[in-house]
Amino acid sequence: MRQSLRQLEKAFVEETALDRDRRESLRRTAERRAAKRRSERAKSQGKARFTVLSLTLIATAVIVTVVMFRVLYLILE
Repeated sequence: MRQSLRQLEKAFVEETALDRDRRESLRRTAERRAAKRRSERAKSQGKARFTVLSLTLIATAVIVTVVMFRVLYLILE
């Protein structure tokens, strides 16, 4: 009886340690996934911002060029 009780206690301690390790592993995995999602989100937002900036710069250059030539045409007319 005493030996089986010790075996039960030993098995309980081992199971507790395994459970603790499993929880820690799951936590680390979840943290890695969250960090990867944050990184991917930041990367896609960066691409979108760059695209908007590029389009804005191109539109500004086109508008300034058109206005400049119209004013030049009006001055030389």
